[in-house]
Amino acid sequence: MAKITKTPQQWREQLDEHTYSITREAATERPFTGQYYDFDQDGTYHCVCCGAALFLSHNKYDAGCGWPSFTQPVADQAVDEHLDTSHFMVRTEVVCHQCDAHLGHVFTDGPAENGLRYCINSASLDFVAKSESSDDG
Repeated sequence: MAKITKTPQQWREQLDEHTYSITREAATERPFTGQYYDFDQDGTYHCVCCGAALFLSHNKYDAGCGWPSFTQPVADQAVDEHLDTSHFMVRTEVVCHQCDAHLGHVFTDGPAENGLRYCINSASLDFVAKSESSDDG
């Protein structure tokens, strides 16, 4: 599937100001304020901008950081990672592979299974509950 590209104006028409700021300008929501940081239902988290599947609920855990945290994406090709040197830090930014929406960052202080913590802004996600007929999440 081809990448989704839109102008900033097209994204502004699609997204509210807060979501635009997070996903298109790489802002970060305040910890413990997002709708999914303390959320525990079975299903799949999708990109709020393009609908691509990003993370499964069974890979979500409470890292105590105030943002939804996952051990891995739904598939390696679901997200892309880029060096982020903003704010006088060196981090790894995580973006949606399909539309380049800023999702958050990945850190190497996660659980022992792979050591990764995908720290994701709730505003970049849409949650789709697991249905009785689906086998995801």
